[in-house]
Amino acid sequence: MKDLNYKCPKCGNTNYEIGEFRATGGAFSKIFDVQNQKFSTVTCTQCKYTEIYKAESSLLGNIFDFFTN
Repeated sequence: MKDLNYKCPKCGNTNYEIGEFRATGGAFSKIFDVQNQKFSTVTCTQCKYTEIYKAESSLLGNIFDFFTN
């Protein structure tokens, strides 16, 4: 991932960490425990303020998740 021109809106720090997580999106995915929603996070390394952005989720990733849970 390329460097962001990031400045924390809470404390003004310019250092950050990038992360990601997956979550369920609807009734079908909750029943079968399929995390079909993908999110990216940007976290300030000083105050830990975190911004969450919805990311593209691939069909292959969803299928892999279904069979590995």
